[in-house]
Amino acid sequence: MSKPKGSLLEIFKASTKLGFTSFGGPVAHLAYFKDEYIDRRKWLDDKMYADIIALCQFLPGPASSQVGIAIGMLRGGFLGGLVSWFGFTVPSIIVLVLFALMYQTYDLADASFIQSLKVVAAAVVLHAVIGLGKKLTPDRPRILIAMIAAVILLLFPSAWMQLLIILAAGLFGWKMFSKVESKVQPLPVTFSKKVGVGALAVLVSLLALLPILARTTENALIQIFDTFFRVGSLVFGGGHVVLPMLEREVVPTGWMNANEFLAGYGMAQAVPGPLFTFSSYLGTIMEGIPGALVATAGIFLPSFLFLLAALPFLNELRTRPAFQGVLTGVNASVVGILIAAFYDPVITSSILNGSDFALAAVLFALLHFFKVPAWAIVLIGLAGGTVLGFL
Repeated sequence: MSKPKGSLLEIFKASTKLGFTSFGGPVAHLAYFKDEYIDRRKWLDDKMYADIIALCQFLPGPASSQVGIAIGMLRGGFLGGLVSWFGFTVPSIIVLVLFALMYQTYDLADASFIQSLKVVAAAVVLHAVIGLGKKLTPDRPRILIAMIAAVILLLFPSAWMQLLIILAAGLFGWKMFSKVESKVQPLPVTFSKKVGVGALAVLVSLLALLPILARTTENALIQIFDTFFRVGSLVFGGGHVVLPMLEREVVPTGWMNANEFLAGYGMAQAVPGPLFTFSSYLGTIMEGIPGALVATAGIFLPSFLFLLAALPFLNELRTRPAFQGVLTGVNASVVGILIAAFYDPVITSSILNGSDFALAAVLFALLHFFKVPAWAIVLIGLAGGTVLGFL
């Protein structure tokens, strides 16, 4: 096994910066990751990054968080993944826990700074789509895959349709590109297949045992952990898809009312980092600080177990021509999926008038042509949105 290449402090600094500045949801997160980890720090090459995105699209749970955890694991081993997750998620966890503790019936949905952050996300996502498109769709067959994926997902938007598109693209890639051999750099995975099998065994065991334990005990924290672990293990499609699943788990059961649930969801939209930190708010409403810790651990633990199980096998499979063909097709479809996501929800929720478009165009130019870092784009976007609000 190879040794991790990066220090935990280095990983913590980079991920925490992203945790404070990565507004805009899962697609925007992938764009921020690319800017920070791939373009600026050169921790991985574009092919490695694309393959990790493809893997995480297959896995249940929060795809963007899993990409960040995987990069941390490849950079600094298991602890690197833990530190990467901690830095990226803790800023929003703290805000949501404080919001739950001080809960009042006020609405942030119309706050002007949230609209500015949505415009920032539009610029960042467009930059990422163009960058990934150049790398992953360099020829007509792959451009065609991306176009078909985007059109289908725009016409029939759903998490299951996204999964079917990825599977179909992988099959097409296997047929079309598996005879084209290309050299790939091995992923710097620091744990063995035995660890992967063990992680999968732990995941399956917890899914089987936790519901039994929750039913046979009066302990609220165990019941919370069971609920959120099950959601984190079984939901496909990321943060927005998890909303109805969580609502069915916590509102009808009497843990909270619908107004409390929706107030927290609105606040979760306003903070940086993964939307799955909504679980921290819910846990706080249910059982205070201990509930927040248990709910957060429960919903994110499956991501760690899935990645520990998958990365050692991905590392070997991606060196085989047939699997390279599958990944080639999948990566092209991911570009199409990002294009569809760029329209909905990014454009549909961010560009509401000419002023928004003008600000987005300026931010995109600064990011794409003048190489202004993404964290600075966030600050410039907030300032620009504030100025435009007075015009």
